[in-house]
Amino acid sequence: MKQYDITNHVTVEEYQDFRRAVGWSLFGNEQAENGLKHSYYIVCIRSEGKAVAMARVIWDHGYILFISDVMVLPEYQGQGLGRCLIEQIFQHIKTSIPSGYQIRVTLLSAKGKESFYEKFGFISRPNEMFGPGMHLWMEL
Repeated sequence: MKQYDITNHVTVEEYQDFRRAVGWSLFGNEQAENGLKHSYYIVCIRSEGKAVAMARVIWDHGYILFISDVMVLPEYQGQGLGRCLIEQIFQHIKTSIPSGYQIRVTLLSAKGKESFYEKFGFISRPNEMFGPGMHLWMEL
């Protein structure tokens, strides 16, 4: 098995390269940089220094924690790197957020990837208790 390194940073260029590689829309570099800078936690998996998988976390320091931008370069998919990202995030949550807090961990799954997140205990919406997740993009 390949040897990977885990870091807690990505450059704006690496972030934009990830988004491009997985077919997601791009943002201006300033906007991408601000998003990265204000993330609560970033985890990046590197192979020989190259960023090959990443995810980031946004937390309101209350009870809402949002996992965003879980991305694995296509040529590295299917090797357990996505699982490693989520496990690293869970470990960070458990060791950095004060004991006694109740945190609602949320995310928006890419279509067809729901079963990946269900393995970690996430529930799909809608269900008998919750309506569908929703979002709105605003262009300003």
